[in-house]
Amino acid sequence: MKKNVEPCYYGDYLQLEKILGAQSLQSEKYGDAAHEEMLFIVVHQVYELWFKQILHELNAVIDCFNQTVVRDQELPQVVHRLHRIIQIQKLMNDQIAIMETMTPQQFLSFRDYLVPASGFQSIQFKRLEISLGLKRDFRIDFDKQSFYNRLTDADRATLESLESKPSLFELVDKWLARMPLLKTEGFDFWIYYKDAADTMLDEDYHTILTNPTLTEKEKRQELKEWEATKRSFDAVFDEGLFETLRADGKFRLSHKALLSALFIKQYSEEPVFNLPFQLITALTEIDEQLTIWRYRHAMMVQRMLGTKIGTGGSSGHHYLKKTTESNRIYLDFFNMATFLLPKSRLPTLPVSICKLLGNFYSSSAAKTKWPQL
Repeated sequence: MKKNVEPCYYGDYLQLEKILGAQSLQSEKYGDAAHEEMLFIVVHQVYELWFKQILHELNAVIDCFNQTVVRDQELPQVVHRLHRIIQIQKLMNDQIAIMETMTPQQFLSFRDYLVPASGFQSIQFKRLEISLGLKRDFRIDFDKQSFYNRLTDADRATLESLESKPSLFELVDKWLARMPLLKTEGFDFWIYYKDAADTMLDEDYHTILTNPTLTEKEKRQELKEWEATKRSFDAVFDEGLFETLRADGKFRLSHKALLSALFIKQYSEEPVFNLPFQLITALTEIDEQLTIWRYRHAMMVQRMLGTKIGTGGSSGHHYLKKTTESNRIYLDFFNMATFLLPKSRLPTLPVSICKLLGNFYSSSAAKTKWPQL
């Protein structure tokens, strides 16, 4: 144990007197104390504490990527912190079940005392969204118009300052775009990939036309979806088309970043790509857990309020449901499954490249010249 350290008392260390004295019932102020309001306050305070921990982890990850060079040695710690965020998110999602033990009638017994306070005013949650990559331009129209309207000047200034800083999405995009794609003399992965993709799409087209179980109407629908998939594949090989679709909101990652992420996913079992693959997977799951949280929150609000407006003036359930569908951040990583090919269709990497990949994390890695990301 360290010497000359003052004794630490449990309650003082955790500042329990301050924390446990922070539950002030609005209903009690008006002589109409509602038993259920204590649960409402505690659950939301716990959420805010978890938001604080998530931001603590997230900011450390952002600091790592916000460097000229992202050192490979830092990736295990980054992935570990992202996994911690995921576990916190899962716990937060489970906590909604505790709130749902309150009936709509019990909630109404104190709801009117809360106006115009709203979860919409949670600065930590907004910081979390912005830091992950959900900046103003990517929000639904209601958010774009009302994002700052109900905040204090100080909170508004905090978020506006954060909007001007690079988000994790932007930093990961730049990191992926810098990643060297394996291309050597006599071997170009993307030539092999395009041939394999074209063959797969042709086979899918033939399957639709010759499927005896489909009606003509169903075939037309399947062919329409096939054409959309083919257009997405075409965008992988045509940067001009990609940028057109990106401007329409079909993609958000840059073209180079998308290609790098796709390559990583196709060869995720290779040692050099396994940690980047885990990183991409973790970001995908964080977005998924955030979507689940939004959805469960929307369902809870509908259960409590029906179609009533929220205390903050939004359209309540309708608004929350819309954010669930629209305020996605890492959707490109989800949709990347569209472009993945079976292992049997992937080109075999040349021996020289396999050797480089195999030696990358070995003791001789220091002698291997490999671009730092």
